[in-house]
Formats: sequence, structure tokens, C-alpha cells
Amino acid sequence: MRMHNADETCGIAQAAMVLGDWWHVLVLREIARGHVRFDALAAEIGLSRRVLSERLGRLVASGVLRRSLYQRRPVRYEYLLTDAGAALLPLLVAMQDWGDRWVLGDGSLTATAEGDSAEHARVHALVGTRLPDGLDLPGTHGVELPLVSPDAAATVLFTYPGTGVEWGEPPIPGAVGCTLENRLFRDAWSEFRKAGVDVRGVSAQLVREQAEFAKEEAVPYPLLSDAAHQLAAALRLPTFRGAGRLRHKRLILVVDAERTVRHVLFPVVDIPHAVAESLRLAAT
Repeated sequence: MRMHNADETCGIAQAAMVLGDWWHVLVLREIARGHVRFDALAAEIGLSRRVLSERLGRLVASGVLRRSLYQRRPVRYEYLLTDAGAALLPLLVAMQDWGDRWVLGDGSLTATAEGDSAEHARVHALVGTRLPDGLDLPGTHGVELPLVSPDAAATVLFTYPGTGVEWGEPPIPGAVGCTLENRLFRDAWSEFRKAGVDVRGVSAQLVREQAEFAKEEAVPYPLLSDAAHQLAAALRLPTFRGAGRLRHKRLILVVDAERTVRHVLFPVVDIPHAVAESLRLAAT
């Protein structure tokens, strides 16, 4: 691709050289979802092996992907994100957010979803999906933690927009209620533990913001920070832009010990009912 000389110092133009190809974006989307081997990528994207090999080679050459040997006979590689590739995850999530709102939606800013929306269909299609291996997120004590508790029969994983946030006017539908939701999970914590169920809360807030809230509210379960949008990209979770940041919409996943999503609650409109229902579903 030939570029005008003025583009040589333009970051947008240089990024477009890497991401301007439709297939490059889809390859990165699938690798973020945990499909890191050639055959899995070909199956998910529906791309010919020749074209896929070419696109992977370009992304490796650009420093976005790296190859990691996982089999010697015959030689087979996994394609993993480099630091530069991981830095593109917020961009992928922002593209999805824009597409959900302006292409697949009517342009409304909302922290919830309609039953016939693309977001609703995409989230509910997670049932039966196994969470990617090795996807740990920073917890409130500064240590990365797994999404699924290793010693629980099931884990309730809930995402929320953010606590202590001034949403402004007019109010964003579905954004309010994060403190209430955390308090309800906190108050029901003993019942979850009796049932052998663990709980993880996830937001795009910074670790220190979550840590301050967890201390003030005596939250007994881990709060995990998805500020780098790893989870949002891996599961293609719905987001919205509020108070200057891309944020998770409120949803609940019930995940078994094998990391497979068994139940989805989305959208979460009646928060007390959703917390009680997540316990019932996880305990059965």
C-alpha cells in the first residue's frame, strides 16, 4: 500500500497500515477470544488456509502477533498477542461498542439492552462456551486472579459499570445500581459459600478504585479489573461509554468448574431478583 508522504508521521495512518485490512481485524478478534491455533482460526473466520497464512504472517511481521511452538512433529505454532497486540484490545472493544450502538442499534446510549438486540443474542450465545485459559485479571490486592475459582463447584461472574460514578444528566438507562448489586452479593455471600459457589465481580475500573470500594463496603469476594478490556474482548461482552470510559454493561454468567458458561442473565433489570436467581442457578 502506497502512502502519501504526509502520512509518515501520522499515527492514525500508520495504525491503518496494520488494521486497515478486514481480515486482520477478524484474526485479532478471534485470537483475543482464545482461538490461537491455525485450524481454529480458519474454522472461526471461514478464511482459506492460504489467505489466513498470509494475514498471520503480516501480523507477525508488524509485531502484533508472535508465534509459539506447541508441537514439533509436525511443527505447529500458536499465534499469541504481543504487548503491541494486547494494546489493541481496547480498540477492538471500542469498535464493537460503536457497531452495537450505531450500526446494529439506533444510536441510543444505554447500559442495558433490548431482547431483540444483537448484544442480547451475542451474550446468550455464550452458554456452552468455555472461558479462555490463562485469562487472569488484577484483583483488589494487586495480584492477578483467575476468572473461575479453582475450589468451587461453580462461579458467579458478574460485570457492572462502576461504583461511585457520577453518570451525569440525562441518566444512562441501566447504569445505576452497582453499589446495590455488590451489597446484595455481599449480604448473600454466606449462602453462596454454603452452596459451594464463588463470586467474582468485574468492572473496567482501576484496581485502586475497586480496592477502595471493597474496603469501604467490606466486600468478601474478589473484584477484578478489566481496565485493559481483556475479558470484554475475549467474550465480546457489551459495553457502553459513560463518564469518560468504556464500561461493562451489567450481566451475570454462571460458570462451572470446567470454565464452561452454563447460564446467562442479561440484561439485568431487576437486580435483587438477578442476584437470587444466580444463586439458584449456580447451586443446581
